[in-house]
Amino acid sequence: MPFSRIYEQLVQKKQQRQKLFAVLLDPDNLTPAACEQLILLSHTYPIDYFLVGGSLVTTTNQGPLISLLKQKSSVPVILFPSSSLHIDPQADGILLLSLISGRNPEFLIGQHVVSAPILKASQLQILPTGYILVDSGQQTTASYMSGSMPLPRNKPGIAASTALAGEQLGLHLIFLDAGSGALNPIPGTIIQAVRQAVDLPVIVGGGINTANKAITALKAGADMIVVGNEIENNPEFVSTIATIIKQANAMVVTDFT
Repeated sequence: MPFSRIYEQLVQKKQQRQKLFAVLLDPDNLTPAACEQLILLSHTYPIDYFLVGGSLVTTTNQGPLISLLKQKSSVPVILFPSSSLHIDPQADGILLLSLISGRNPEFLIGQHVVSAPILKASQLQILPTGYILVDSGQQTTASYMSGSMPLPRNKPGIAASTALAGEQLGLHLIFLDAGSGALNPIPGTIIQAVRQAVDLPVIVGGGINTANKAITALKAGADMIVVGNEIENNPEFVSTIATIIKQANAMVVTDFT
């Protein structure tokens, strides 16, 4: 499979030590008006990607949501699917998630087999992603729906070895996730251990609901942070994260001067 433009951008930004910001949109929780507000905010406060999906999508809102984003925004839309039912060719790309932290074959290869012909027929940019759930202090929808146990948050060595195995299997990205609405975000020690173990772009999400938590993830080595619930509750939080990303990237530019 040839590398996608989105993947090439992720790798390039990593090489340049530039951080990225993605907003996770849950079709079940986002109204068209709220989506319009986020699109307006993205014109002022840069968002690199919109991720669309969730661990449990129970409505038919995803298609219209993606359509609205494509009509009114130039921000790339990437699917964050929980099953083959949520593949939508309107999007620009898809995180093809392999739940390498779990042992449920359905999310290691099962859904992928069902999805393969659909994805081949689509124009979606495919991003093979090692998906690692990390304990957030309480059970999340992601761990419950996947029937898998998250990695312990105090065992960075396990996370590092899991990510390394994903890299050796040929996956292109690593996504460390505490889960939607996580009680606690991914510990910096976990992010740092994974960053040191692999050369792949590292995405971090779940429980990032304050500026300090975002800064901790970035300093620990996250190449891209993903924020969902906090922005659903407080859309203006986009400005906080966008400012942090801008400042982090400016510091890198300063390093080179």
